[in-house]
Amino acid sequence: MVAQTLTPQELDRLIDTQPLSTGLPVRLDSPFLRQLATAGRDVLDELITEQQYQQGEVILQEGEIGQAMYIIWSGRVAVVKGNLASPIVLGYRGPGEIIGEMALLEDEPRSASIIALENMRLLRISREDFSQLLSRNPSVGMGILGTLSARLRAADDARGAGLRAEDRLSQQVSELQSEKQQLLELQQLRQETTDLIVHDLRHPISSLFGIIKLLEMVLPAEALAANQSLLNLANSTCEHMQLLVDSLLDIARMESGEVDLYLEELDLKRLIQEAVNRPVTPTQENVSLRATLPPDLPPVVADEEKIHRVLANLIGNAVKYTPAGGKIVVAARRRKEQVRVSVTDTGPGIPPEDRERIFERFAQVSEDNARGRGFGLGLAFCRLAVEAHGGKIWVEPGEGSRGSRFIFTLPLNAAEN
Repeated sequence: MVAQTLTPQELDRLIDTQPLSTGLPVRLDSPFLRQLATAGRDVLDELITEQQYQQGEVILQEGEIGQAMYIIWSGRVAVVKGNLASPIVLGYRGPGEIIGEMALLEDEPRSASIIALENMRLLRISREDFSQLLSRNPSVGMGILGTLSARLRAADDARGAGLRAEDRLSQQVSELQSEKQQLLELQQLRQETTDLIVHDLRHPISSLFGIIKLLEMVLPAEALAANQSLLNLANSTCEHMQLLVDSLLDIARMESGEVDLYLEELDLKRLIQEAVNRPVTPTQENVSLRATLPPDLPPVVADEEKIHRVLANLIGNAVKYTPAGGKIVVAARRRKEQVRVSVTDTGPGIPPEDRERIFERFAQVSEDNARGRGFGLGLAFCRLAVEAHGGKIWVEPGEGSRGSRFIFTLPLNAAEN
């Protein structure tokens, strides 16, 4: 009977599945070989016949009835299941190991195929010869059966471990599916909560704005002058609350792909100067805030309201984290086909491990103290708004590795056409 041989392509796929070792020595410590050697040389000469196979030949075929087992004298084989054109590799065996041993114990189809990965020398023992060995040398036979039994137990243990691992994996998959469902429900709940917050806060904030403006209109000049700092603080606080509410709404929209930009040619120099010159708050009075802008800063095409809020958020963060006597510098310059805007402070800085995470919604810097913590919305809005314009935003250390420098870019090309 002519042995089946793999095509060169099939053999290459089988070999490429795992790097092969070469020059493996004969395994003189094989328990099976030790037991077999006790039968004596004259008995073995009668029982064992040598067979040779070429690289790529199928030594044992899955599904065929086994009639013999083999000891690998030299070469290496692959144990595979399934179609030989795309087999599943179960493992590899080399010199000193046995293959097809179940044929000595049962008359059942083989459970896997054995493929020669190299030119092979095999020692064959047929079932009939093995039966003769058992009858002539019961002690040797019992030893060999014990060895085979140990191999079967090990295989069964491995199978049991595999089944247990499969059960654990199945349980983990089920738990992950449950967690995914919970996350989806939490995300939906978060969105609904966000919508409620936006809806319920917008009206009272608008009312507060109106009341403050009414007071500024009706208060006598003397009372207005005496309470101007309080009115400035109230205005600033209302504006901050309005920014938070708008950020919640805009973040939700932009994360879902709904980006609504009103693009127009924007004088970025004017916008930065206005942001820097806004009325100071008490926390800002002991902090130096200035802008350094080139006279020829070109315009950009952008949504003025959103870029204004980006600047307000970045400057507000800088003020919050800069100690008394510190400095904040807002700068802008052209760099190739974009404008780069930076806000640099002399605060505590951002740890390297947090420099990406702080632009996520509700993120907090790990070293924040209780006084400085916010809601983690401003920077998330900044990232989404800048990216919606085709720009980028990031943070790096300030001058001399002191403080933080937040940088965002806006493209120029649309403004110059």
